[in-house]
Amino acid sequence: MPIYWAFLTYMLLKPGVENLDYPFMFDGIDKILHFGIFALLGFTFMAAFPRIKSLYFVQIMAIYGFLTEIMQDEMNFGRSLEALDVLADLIGVLIGYIIFKKLQRTIT
Repeated sequence: MPIYWAFLTYMLLKPGVENLDYPFMFDGIDKILHFGIFALLGFTFMAAFPRIKSLYFVQIMAIYGFLTEIMQDEMNFGRSLEALDVLADLIGVLIGYIIFKKLQRTIT
């Protein structure tokens, strides 16, 4: 989980490049990517710390999402703070949490 978190932070803060030359690229794909990577982060965080209270989990993930967006804007590497990215992050985290809890209930 720490390795994924470090990799995610690097990927979120590295200079952004818009490249629409590929057939799978479209407007809004970054929101889908934010959703997916934060869903995985939420799932792995819960797997690493299954006893954490849900309120603390949501607070930690929300702060992380907001901070990475603020840092993207402040670093001036061609990335900017977008409210929809934060929303996609939070929805992804919640989906990762729900999936973890459902799997946990089916396994036990």
